Amino acid sequence: MTIRVVVADDQELVRSGFAMILDVQPDIEVVAEAGDGAEAVDAVRRHAPDVALLDIRMPRVDGIEACRAISAAGDCRTVMLTTFDSDEYVYEALHAGASGFLLKDVRRDDLVHAVRVVARGDSLLAPSVARRLVEQYTRPAARTRRPDARLDVLTARERETLLLLARGLSNAEIAAELVVSDHTVKTHVGNVLAKLGLRDRIQAVICAYETGLVAAGDPPPGGSDRAGPSPAPARK
Repeated sequence: MTIRVVVADDQELVRSGFAMILDVQPDIEVVAEAGDGAEAVDAVRRHAPDVALLDIRMPRVDGIEACRAISAAGDCRTVMLTTFDSDEYVYEALHAGASGFLLKDVRRDDLVHAVRVVARGDSLLAPSVARRLVEQYTRPAARTRRPDARLDVLTARERETLLLLARGLSNAEIAAELVVSDHTVKTHVGNVLAKLGLRDRIQAVICAYETGLVAAGDPPPGGSDRAGPSPAPARK
């Protein structure tokens, strides 16, 4: 299957460069280029791509607003690009519905890999990376420790699954913690996303902190410290 992509950046040379890198791939087709967020939203509406590659800082409509509009309108997934290595931008992009976040100095192979990862429904950031970001920005809400009514739709086991997702565990680690199969964990994760109206597990991590299910500084399962982020993309 060919992955259809829209590339949006207000700098023509940058935009064309990304488009050329992607368009030469046998499984990727760049169907449109856009010079700002408004053009990107219109291009997605007209071409129905699988992935939109969006610069964050663009005139008229920036990448964050474009991402929000694209995510709300359909199934196109977004990867955000910026020259600024700022956690705040990452958090805003994830909240807007982005499935990935890259700096513009990304290597050619990593750019192509990111588009493929997001197109197949995975998230570009490992859960533990998202966890560290949301800890920084949701500390006040997390301190209340009173999960709100959004979580009432989850079964006890689904709530356990969300808790372990928020603490950075992979599907295999969750399966070991709950003593169930990997297939069962995948089913639980899918149910959590569907019931809470979330696009991917990164948004599930954010939801867990914002609802107070998890607070910054909570110990990981088993009482031991966990290492840094997994190098593999997060899977549903």
